[in-house]
Amino acid sequence: MRYFITGATGFIGRRLVKKLLEREGSEVYFLMREASADKLPSLLAYWNPQRSSAIPVHGDVRAAGLGIDARAAAALTDTIDHFFHLAAIYDLKADPEPQVATNIGGTRNAVALAGALRAKHFHHVSSIAAAGLYEGTFREDMFDEAEHLDHPYFSTKHVSEKIVRTSCPVPWTVYRPGMVVGDSRSGEMDKVDGPYYFFKPIQRLRRVLPPWMPAIGIEGGRINIVPVDYVVDAMCHIAHQQRAGGECFHLTDPAPMRVGEVLNIFARAAHAPALSLRINAALFGFVPEVVTKTVMALKPVLRLKEALMRDLGLPDGVLQFVNYPTRFDNRRAAEALAGSGIACPRLDRYADRLWDYWERHLDPDLFVDRSLRGQVQGKTVLVTGGSSGIGLATAHKLAEAGATTLICGRDAAKLAAAREAIQARGFDVITYQANLADAADCERFVQMLLARHDGVDILVNNAGRSIRRPIEESFDRLHDFERTMQLNYFGALRLTMGLLPKMIERRTGQVINISSIGVLTNAPRFSAYVASKAALDAWTLCAASELADAGIKFTTINMPLVRTPMIAPTRIYRDMPTLSPQEAADLVARAIVSKPVRIATPIGLAGQGLHTVMPHGAQIILNTAFRLFADMEPTDKAGGKEAPALSPEQRAMQQLLRGMHF
Repeated sequence: MRYFITGATGFIGRRLVKKLLEREGSEVYFLMREASADKLPSLLAYWNPQRSSAIPVHGDVRAAGLGIDARAAAALTDTIDHFFHLAAIYDLKADPEPQVATNIGGTRNAVALAGALRAKHFHHVSSIAAAGLYEGTFREDMFDEAEHLDHPYFSTKHVSEKIVRTSCPVPWTVYRPGMVVGDSRSGEMDKVDGPYYFFKPIQRLRRVLPPWMPAIGIEGGRINIVPVDYVVDAMCHIAHQQRAGGECFHLTDPAPMRVGEVLNIFARAAHAPALSLRINAALFGFVPEVVTKTVMALKPVLRLKEALMRDLGLPDGVLQFVNYPTRFDNRRAAEALAGSGIACPRLDRYADRLWDYWERHLDPDLFVDRSLRGQVQGKTVLVTGGSSGIGLATAHKLAEAGATTLICGRDAAKLAAAREAIQARGFDVITYQANLADAADCERFVQMLLARHDGVDILVNNAGRSIRRPIEESFDRLHDFERTMQLNYFGALRLTMGLLPKMIERRTGQVINISSIGVLTNAPRFSAYVASKAALDAWTLCAASELADAGIKFTTINMPLVRTPMIAPTRIYRDMPTLSPQEAADLVARAIVSKPVRIATPIGLAGQGLHTVMPHGAQIILNTAFRLFADMEPTDKAGGKEAPALSPEQRAMQQLLRGMHF
């Protein structure tokens, strides 16, 4: 038996070819574009050992006569028993033009060629999308009753099926599969589509909440999901029955589940929290359409929706499937398959295989270069305060990752030592002596950066000054607040403002500010330091809002206590659990790779939450810590005095509030 197939290289097509080749004495001629010739070896390997009976025919579904030359067409005339037309664009995100060209134009060309070859039977793989968004049950003998065909995928599938029904000169059969997912035995799928769009939100939910914690989900209409192996088996079985043609078969699940049930099944497969409380999306149907359209047309709402959909990887229009209104009667298909053992398996029996395959092969995160090298290689990165501590550890990482690494500091000797240390490891760094607390010197430094490097791609504002002193001992030391603010806020601000115009011009860049956990927890004894960092945090949030559409990313790192020369004079910090400079540099690398708005530790976030929810309680806790460590002042090296050993209560408080300043 001889077959001709379009779309043989596609997800359904290559499985159908394999199935047909298993039939004794079969020959399969399949349409292949010249540009897709590189796929042939893998296809033949997939079809092995019957691959010798698979013969490629070069052409293009969008060309008249499918682009087959006259000699090939003459050789196939009066020899094709079954002509299968599968070539189409199955993608909700595709633009209308290619869908019209392929789905409609391709079907018209395939029908014409089937007639020219005088094929005995034409099989058209349509879709349940041909019914549009029909309200109610759509039977297999229904077609013109389709409703709401506004989406290009719906309309092109409907029109292409109409071409077969009205123009095909040979007997025809139409198959309407449901939403086709991966193989129920292996989970194999070739792209993210249909229900797979919701896998990423489920995965993110799993990362945020433990699996035992109930979560809020959505409820809606019933969606019809079928595995590819069922579709292929059913199509192949029905096609070889003795039928006159002019029939349509729904290859669908006879017991489709609601959206909420489907999402819960995949949540269980992902070991994510169950969506126990489901909000029925139909409730939003009571809102007048004019109100919905007016609200969604507001620019802030529209941009927020677009950003959220983009972040979750959801295509525009996918939410209309939440309230999918159509049920599909498949009694004719059930009768044709009776006694064959071919039936649509329940989703809960193979959902774990679909999830596993997606997470191992199709998760978009797998194809994103999340290495530091991938983000900084060939880019210019400036780290202020780069001659020691966090800055130097960060410079080591950046230089190793291939960045053009610039560091600045006030001490020429320390800068030289930093350069030697990095060069000793086989990497390079460019050092600049600059005093960012001095307005004139900061301006000179900015102009030098613009002249020599044309600005920077990433700025890490790390240089800072810290003062640990209670307010009661600071009444006559206003200069402590002024000099802390001069470097931590105004110095960082001058440098950032000087480099931002070039970033805006390029519409790309990132500013990373090394802030403090004290901004979130309002640490006692650090009022000068915390106030300066809080000022920079507040400015950064304002700048990020203004430049959200300019391609500039801002990240604030509320750094916990780090063992650097800055904290060395304080005796209490010698035994306190802290981050190493290398661990702190890892947070900077994470900021560069992931570009989050903020990076903070759980203790820092908990402190911020406590100040928001129960501010008086937070003050009591911090005041207790403040009084508990009242005698733990900096070591007096000149007088040879050492602070007393830590008490059990002090050690317990250190562990409870790990990473906080005392």
